[in-house]
Amino acid sequence: MRFVKDIPNPYCKTSLYLFNNKYIIKFEAGLLEQVYKVSEMDVSGDQEVLDMMTDAFYAKVIQRFKDMAEDFNKLIEY
Repeated sequence: MRFVKDIPNPYCKTSLYLFNNKYIIKFEAGLLEQVYKVSEMDVSGDQEVLDMMTDAFYAKVIQRFKDMAEDFNKLIEY
């Protein structure tokens, strides 16, 4: 997996990788991670992937992190 770049944003650590003809967008918040894959054939390059990272998309990513944390905390309470 080849690291392409960090994607600066005010929400969470976001990194872009390239592996097996796919862009891999990795979001990290504490111990939690989300990964999205985009085929190189579906975008024209790095910049198009970066353009996909809108505030609205990040809002959904952050909400998903909150849901993940809640689910995990319930799991380890028992």
